[in-house]
Amino acid sequence: MKETSRLHKTWLRTFFVFMFSTIFLGGCATVSEEYRDPRDPYESFNRTMYNFNDGLDRVILKPLGKGYKAIMPAPVDRGITNFFSNLNDVVSAVNNLLQFKLTRAASDVGRVMVNTTLGLLGFMDVASNMNLPKYGEDFGQTLGAWGIDPGPYIVLPFFGPSSGRDALGVVVDWYTDPIYYLEPDHHRYWTYALRAVDRRADLLGASNVFEQAALDPYEFMRDAYLQKRENDVYDGNPPLEDY
Repeated sequence: MKETSRLHKTWLRTFFVFMFSTIFLGGCATVSEEYRDPRDPYESFNRTMYNFNDGLDRVILKPLGKGYKAIMPAPVDRGITNFFSNLNDVVSAVNNLLQFKLTRAASDVGRVMVNTTLGLLGFMDVASNMNLPKYGEDFGQTLGAWGIDPGPYIVLPFFGPSSGRDALGVVVDWYTDPIYYLEPDHHRYWTYALRAVDRRADLLGASNVFEQAALDPYEFMRDAYLQKRENDVYDGNPPLEDY
């Protein structure tokens, strides 16, 4: 058990160093003359990672999501999604506090308290019926609110589209996620796996539309991700000059 924990921490340190380097060394990347989008200096690498993730999704995650959707009763599926959403409100509350958005932080804390108690550990979303809005803040957004540029667009293996700033945020959010502190280790890993399958099942409809609509799925994913993250950082009101 100690060996597993040690390997987990070593992996996190390696991941952190890679993300940190990506942010501060992004400007040193060599860009070909034919390159047209300055936001994506690692396009060759990113397309390789995109294809890797897409293959992994087609072979493993998507079939698991379909099987999960087929055997899981709709109320149970909704309850599991609500449970993980409630845990995510803890991460959101921390980041709203770090951004000094006290009203939003209070709403996040209120949601966690209400859904954990009246909502049976979060399996029922009672807070939304009480008009407590959900915000979904993360540390990548917090860094953006602090004025840190997004850095280069990158596609992470297993995690998908990101940026230098958001990749660093993933590491910090890992430690504010209540699942990270679940013991013993194998309970934590199975919980992560269940969350991943539940999320993939919830995205089955959207992925089908995406596959049919996008002429270049990579560019579509990149542009949609960067636009959404810009929108998230500015709470839905990004500066017009950025467009």
